[in-house]
Amino acid sequence: MLPPDRVPDLVDTAGTFRTDMVRAAVDIFMKSRVRKQLAAEITAQFSAFADSGLKLDHVNAHKHFHLHPTIASHVMDIGARFGMKALRVPCEPRGVIAKVEPARKAAGFVIDQWGALLRRRLRRHGLVSADWTFGNTWSGALSENRLTGLISNLPDGLSEIYGHPATSARFDGAAAGYRYEDELAALTSAAVSQALRERRIVTTTFAAVVRA
Repeated sequence: MLPPDRVPDLVDTAGTFRTDMVRAAVDIFMKSRVRKQLAAEITAQFSAFADSGLKLDHVNAHKHFHLHPTIASHVMDIGARFGMKALRVPCEPRGVIAKVEPARKAAGFVIDQWGALLRRRLRRHGLVSADWTFGNTWSGALSENRLTGLISNLPDGLSEIYGHPATSARFDGAAAGYRYEDELAALTSAAVSQALRERRIVTTTFAAVVRA
């Protein structure tokens, strides 16, 4: 949200967010000036959303960068001022992924470790997160078969399944190789609706969960 000259350590020469995420993560942890820029940008993003008039029901970050402990701290502290009550913890149970596609490895030992830490911090702050989150392993490729497979094997508790549905892949910022239209077809398919009924799964929203 902020102009590049306000966050010079967070952006590249084109003024877009850096893609060297490991080095960026180290800079955020080690350099106070970068942390100040980060706090300013996070505040600006929350403020812009508040100005939209939409209801804030949960928060997540591009590529789950809020798993970074410093970013998480800023998001929780700043988010509290804007009424944040829920945050995504992107940890997928590997056993469930293996049941759907035995040859597929669930993404991320590193995500699991930082996710467990984030979940503990959220609980201390009284914030809500789903018990399980799905979508990372098949990011951009959550087909009907995969989605029905997940539904048929969901563990007990509150699960979040996220995707990237769209009516077309021809838009600014579209990720190469993402099957946006296939994901929309999966989410609206009769097979998925049938799988939900057969498992007697109740669908809900973050807004409903945080009100409960």
